[in-house]
Amino acid sequence: MSGSGGPGPGAAPCRFAHYFVLCGIDAESGLEPDELAGENFDQSPLRRTFKSKVLAHYPQNIEWNPFDQDAVNMLCMPKGLSFRTQADNRDPQLHSFIITREDGSRTYGFVLTFYEEVTSKQICTAMQTLYQMHNAEQYSSVCASSSCSMDSLASSIDEGDATSLAKLQRYNSYDISRDTLYVSKCICLITPLPFMQACKKFLIQLYKAVTSQQPPPLPLESYIHNILYEVPLPPPGRSLKFYGVYEPIICQRPGPNELPLSDYPLREVFELLGLENLVQVFTCVLLEMQILLYSQDYQRLMTVAEGITTLLFPFQWQHVYVPILPASLLHFLDAPVPYLMGLQSKEGTDRSKLELPQEANLCFVDIDNHFIELPEEFPQFPNKLEFIQEISEVLLQFGIPPEGNLHCSDSATKLKNLVLSDLVNDKKNGNIPSNALNMYELLKGNETIARLQALAKRTGVTMEKMTITAPLAEKEKDGKLPCEEVELRDYKLNVQLREVFANRFTQMFADYEAFVIQAAPDMESWLTNREQMQNFDKASFLSDQPEPYLPFLSHFIETQMFATFIDNKIISQWEEKDPFLRVFDSRIEKIRLYNVRAPALRTSNYQKCSTLKEAAQSIEQRLMKIDHTAIHPHLLDMKIGQGKYEQGFFPKLQSDVLATGPTNNNRWASRSTTTQRRKDRLRQHSEHMGLDNDLREKYMQEARSLGKNLRQPKLSDLSPAVIAQTNCKFVEGLLKECRVKTKRMLVEKMGHEAVELGHGEANITGLEENTLIASLCDLLERIWSHGLQVKQGKSALWSHLLQYQEREEKQEHTAESPVAVGTERRKSDTGITLPTLRVSLIQDMRHVQNMSEIKTDVGRARAWIRLSLEKKLLSQHLKQLLSNQALAKKLYKRYAFLRCEEEREQFLYHLLSLNAVDYFCFTSVFTTIMIPYRSVIIPIKKLSNAITTSNPWICVSGELGDTGVMQIPKNHLEMTFECQNLGKLTTVQIGHDNSGLLAKWLVDCVMVRNEITGHTYKFPCGRWLGKGVDDGSLERILIGELVSSTSDEELGKQCRTPPQQKSPTTARRLSITSLTGKNTKPNAGQIQEGIGEAVNNIVKHFHKPEKERGSLTILLCGENGLVTALEQVFHHGFKSARIFHKNVFIWDFIEKAVAYFETSDHIGDNEEALLLQRSSCKTFCHYVNAINTAPRNIGKDGKFQILVCLGTRDHLLSQWIPLLAECPPITRMYEENALLRDRMTVNSLIRVLQTLQDFNIILEGSLIKGVDV
Repeated sequence: MSGSGGPGPGAAPCRFAHYFVLCGIDAESGLEPDELAGENFDQSPLRRTFKSKVLAHYPQNIEWNPFDQDAVNMLCMPKGLSFRTQADNRDPQLHSFIITREDGSRTYGFVLTFYEEVTSKQICTAMQTLYQMHNAEQYSSVCASSSCSMDSLASSIDEGDATSLAKLQRYNSYDISRDTLYVSKCICLITPLPFMQACKKFLIQLYKAVTSQQPPPLPLESYIHNILYEVPLPPPGRSLKFYGVYEPIICQRPGPNELPLSDYPLREVFELLGLENLVQVFTCVLLEMQILLYSQDYQRLMTVAEGITTLLFPFQWQHVYVPILPASLLHFLDAPVPYLMGLQSKEGTDRSKLELPQEANLCFVDIDNHFIELPEEFPQFPNKLEFIQEISEVLLQFGIPPEGNLHCSDSATKLKNLVLSDLVNDKKNGNIPSNALNMYELLKGNETIARLQALAKRTGVTMEKMTITAPLAEKEKDGKLPCEEVELRDYKLNVQLREVFANRFTQMFADYEAFVIQAAPDMESWLTNREQMQNFDKASFLSDQPEPYLPFLSHFIETQMFATFIDNKIISQWEEKDPFLRVFDSRIEKIRLYNVRAPALRTSNYQKCSTLKEAAQSIEQRLMKIDHTAIHPHLLDMKIGQGKYEQGFFPKLQSDVLATGPTNNNRWASRSTTTQRRKDRLRQHSEHMGLDNDLREKYMQEARSLGKNLRQPKLSDLSPAVIAQTNCKFVEGLLKECRVKTKRMLVEKMGHEAVELGHGEANITGLEENTLIASLCDLLERIWSHGLQVKQGKSALWSHLLQYQEREEKQEHTAESPVAVGTERRKSDTGITLPTLRVSLIQDMRHVQNMSEIKTDVGRARAWIRLSLEKKLLSQHLKQLLSNQALAKKLYKRYAFLRCEEEREQFLYHLLSLNAVDYFCFTSVFTTIMIPYRSVIIPIKKLSNAITTSNPWICVSGELGDTGVMQIPKNHLEMTFECQNLGKLTTVQIGHDNSGLLAKWLVDCVMVRNEITGHTYKFPCGRWLGKGVDDGSLERILIGELVSSTSDEELGKQCRTPPQQKSPTTARRLSITSLTGKNTKPNAGQIQEGIGEAVNNIVKHFHKPEKERGSLTILLCGENGLVTALEQVFHHGFKSARIFHKNVFIWDFIEKAVAYFETSDHIGDNEEALLLQRSSCKTFCHYVNAINTAPRNIGKDGKFQILVCLGTRDHLLSQWIPLLAECPPITRMYEENALLRDRMTVNSLIRVLQTLQDFNIILEGSLIKGVDV
């Protein structure tokens, strides 16, 4: 609903109210039980609900806001008719409602429900008959059963002490000769804008006119005609005075640059929920979870729903919004979409009895009990503590305790007025007349007052009269303000609280425009390609935000409300700006003027709102100085004698005078003509764009409804066909959402991989990936909870899995359950392999069930989804789960998504597409769990013994830690071990103690597998371990690479999709070795290219956000890492011919250089260069000696690797290379044409290595263990 425009499409006239409605009992049709409101025959007849009807509404219809009779009836009397006797409380009740149309525009209804004596003999007799039947049934059941059912009967009545049958009947009965029967009736105003306070006053004055002893000054028709046809909407930024039956009523409307109109008192929302709870619920609403409000009082539901959605500015709730859910629409709680709904709680029922179809993502708000249940994991609002602090300062200024105050808000208006009138009448408080306000502040929320009020109620002091008259009369005497003081305070508090919330968004999104992608040349092409277009650069936006904000923002920018906000921004190039957006943008402009800050320097410093005073002042000025006054109500041309006044009965109104308005309404015709002109201009503009108007409207609807499933339930028609159609829409919506989400997950992953071909790690931001996966988990939970027969547990998916597991395990001991098995064994040339890990849905469930860290079903379901996704089995597992059709039929209704075959197949197909990329969403989230690993050492049998006589050991390291040294059992090549999650594996250290006869060992590779996720890593070696062979190494550090699972290819065949694109494995990359094969040596050009590529990869690594970086170890020591590239440089032109049959290694050259540096005196050109050179020589010698003396049996190549790693870490490589190129041993050990002897090459190498100076390089512990520099 726009804050400035009219009530929706079409040239809406500027009328304050659109309809006046009267609902109640239809004397013709008599008592009709309201089946839709639920079975209630066990209730006593007075407690049952009966069908209400719209008795009259004026005017008959308005083209721009057609009257929806069923919806209005349902929302005016959501519980249907209720009956009372003279013994019951018959206070009038006020509530409001909202009708959201298909296009998202809203109309508001304000309803006063009161009780009127039943005059129809027929209805009274019917009620008595119902009672006689009811009592007979009760009597027989009481006699038949024990006293415990008596207690339950008694407690179903308000008085709990009624235990004998006689008492029961006396308290809960109706006798036509003794009792007066009353029935509920309501009067309602339907308006385009939420002027709650003004409508409330108007309705109260109408009601007062009906109940007072004197007839009103004019017939009621005059007042109703006046508000329908003669009271205009106040123009934006102005106030308006119009007349009720007894007193003038004032309303005001914010100006074009102020926050949109909101008339619901936020004071009540904070009192009802408490500040902490409110901020949590507000966060859930921002993240578009399912929000269910729960209260006995309709007005509370409406106040909280409207209050919270008001605070969303500049964003707007885009999903199902039904603040009051009529009893007949309870099936809407089954909606598998985000919603914000309000449910009326019945007296005496507690939360545990409430069966909700879906709770995995539900935020349940029990308003009456000051209690909320939150979804399990969701990010906190940025700067939450400072934010709460700032709001509580505003609340305390207005005397409201931040922890909320239930007593105070209990029928808040009554209590407040009662307190005020009592204080004013109390002569002892001398300070009251001069300043009633302070005292009220002192007593606000005082429990004693609440008790006094309850006492007054019990002793039968009638309150309505006090409620309605005292404060009004009092204020007139006071004559201080045309608008009530309390109301003014509410207005001020409202606007100040909203300013604080709006200021948070202005600060957080001050630079949002910089990230909006304006890709389309015109509106038509934008609308037609909307779904394919990326319209906001999310990655850049997030990288520009302060770290603490990221968990929240990464979720929030995925929501529909944010997408719509950005869409509105893009559309504003071609159309008039959305009012919310206009106000928001003008605020951002203001910020820019006041504090010029560089957008790059985003800080998470909290900036308080500075506009509180001005905001409150502008409202106060409008209310003090009235801008417009409407025409007084006047006598109409009516038939005499009709609508005769009778106290306590609402008269039958003369419809002919109320059906149409006056003919010459020139007073505000000019205003509607300007809006009409503007609309015409827009229309011509769109026609000029060459887009047919209907088509354009269709596109707009589609563009705006992107990602929304069903915007609003139709309240009126409840035939089974419509419910079925609604469910079809849900099913379509879920499928579309699944398509969009999986596509997004793929594009994110693939996009990053494509950028990084040639780099060992392909991974989108941990953060963004987590957000996308969390939203996939949420989608699966919603799909699984759609159309459930009976709900069990909070997670519908986990409950389905458990039932499947139970059935399978029963079958298992009778027969081996069918298990999809991967390939037989991973063969290597030795025949030693890892045994196959069997693919089993149940096994994966057991892994999750064994995780003691997860305490809830929702958590288990999420862990299981993450595990299946990481194993690339999600689609296959779910297919297997759903293949048990008997179970699916038992659990789901026919219309459920999971029983729509075609959609289900497509859904599984979309999930299958996720197998194309590698996720580590289980390993990276559950970092503290114990995981079983299995390792196999594969020797090269042809050239060495398979088993060594010495004592081998192994140490496995990953991104999260290492195992420590583990001895391998003698004569075994395979072992299993359990340790805390190591994360992605990076290195394996392998070695032995060189004992026994067969101590030399040629190892091909080591394989290590995570037994839960099935991820297998290969650590290639291909070298000897042993003294006097190869480079004499007894231990080696091996660098790992992930092996793609073998079942992938099979899955590819099954799904008939093209074979998978895998994350590039090392072998596929353009590398020096692969270019040249084993035998041919790379030429000088290729070597230089290799160095450039290796350094470039490290630079790229550091330019990524921290959470996205892969493993630096692979970039340093992997197949195309820096160590390999430098080895190639040092090998070029190296005279490594065997000297006396002994291999010569690069390390031999380095040791010769050290020997030279340690003995010679340097002759330099000048002092400074000499000093520099000396210190470089010194550090070089120190490092080499430290490596040589380290207590490790590392071979010569291993030592060179450590030297390069340390040199890179400490930024010394570029100083060492020139030293080595200049030292005399080089001439003895290198050919003339060697790269190291070419001055230009050496200089370019130094320049390339200098680019690594700026980075803080942290080495993995296993690389430099034991080396002390």
